[in-house]
Amino acid sequence: MPGTDGRPRWLTDDEQQAWRATVGMAQLLIRQLDRDLNVHGLSGHDYEILVELSEAPEHRLRMTELADATSQSRSRLSHQVTRMENRGLVRRDDCEGDKRGTFAVLTADGMAAIERVAPDHVENVRRHFIDRLEPRQLEEIRAAFEPIVDYLRKIRDRD
Repeated sequence: MPGTDGRPRWLTDDEQQAWRATVGMAQLLIRQLDRDLNVHGLSGHDYEILVELSEAPEHRLRMTELADATSQSRSRLSHQVTRMENRGLVRRDDCEGDKRGTFAVLTADGMAAIERVAPDHVENVRRHFIDRLEPRQLEEIRAAFEPIVDYLRKIRDRD
């Protein structure tokens, strides 16, 4: 979005460095955590879906709610859930009274997978992220990123 004079608002050197550090860290961290999850035969998307379903009432969510919770498009989530269904981690149930609605439901195998993988995943999050920072830095990151996440969710929900 251009400035009031119609010209681009280029990033300052400090802004550019902060932006690139954020993008670089996010990309490298997610790739590393995906590699760590691959040891267990899961992708980061698999794990995220398993977490959301394991924490949901009755271990089930409407597909639209799950897509929102995981910030995935409906189409991408549908393909992901199909792959997970084929591996026995989740199943789909129809929504009573809503012929178009579908629930994603965590299976016993899916619950066993999350229970088996979660301790290792949490340790990897600690090793690659939490333990690299001081408590003050963690609070600063939370305080800085929460408003951005809230803003982006509002934009997503408007679309």
